[in-house]
Amino acid sequence: MSRRVLITGGSRGIGAASAKLGGAQGWSVGVNYLSNETAAGDVVEAVKLAGGRAVAIQADAAVEAEIVAMFDQMAEAFGGIDGVVINAGVLDERMPLAEMDADRIRRIVDVNVTGALLTAREAARRMSLGKGGQGGAIVIVSSAAARLGGAGEYVDYAASKGAMDALTLGLSKELGPEGVRVNAIRPGLIETDIHASSGWPQRAQELGKSVPLQRAGTAEETAEAICWLLSDASSYVNGALLDVTGGR
Repeated sequence: MSRRVLITGGSRGIGAASAKLGGAQGWSVGVNYLSNETAAGDVVEAVKLAGGRAVAIQADAAVEAEIVAMFDQMAEAFGGIDGVVINAGVLDERMPLAEMDADRIRRIVDVNVTGALLTAREAARRMSLGKGGQGGAIVIVSSAAARLGGAGEYVDYAASKGAMDALTLGLSKELGPEGVRVNAIRPGLIETDIHASSGWPQRAQELGKSVPLQRAGTAEETAEAICWLLSDASSYVNGALLDVTGGR
């Protein structure tokens, strides 16, 4: 079945890979981006070349008014929405919590928690059967850090992803009766450019050797899990926290 899917943080990494895979399945994809219009445009073209439809949607996924406008643009472009991937997130330099300042912590929480909650809220308003929606699926991008803790690196980021696990569990119970499934994936060491934000660009490759599968994962492998959770193939999966970690 065709899907109309909005992906926050869709211009790079896991978001971009998910958009492209959705395109290969003939889906219509809203590629949200914050500032890199060129990268978002490249993803849109890749989706179209793969066989789908796509539009780039600029919005700060931590600002309420822009989140609402993002959903409006998605509905205008494709006539509705069947799926949302809550993927936008930030990471900062590695350090213990004792060395973090309040501005850093606020930024992590604003984007990774408040922004995700607002995006999930808007998805619930648009997709719930009781509110005139047609149902669908929400996939929240959490992290293995939610259960590993990020000690000495980014406890703030790990805590923000722990909130995503709680959001998944609670919202899946709220929206299940409304025809909307809610699940999360928890990626592990995945080769994306987010690691550069921590000051260790090669983190995934170097630590990947310690994973039971003895390598880091790819954005494309992670996208497979996301698109499965969006599809009818996972029609009885709700409230799941799916680790994509190679066994880590």
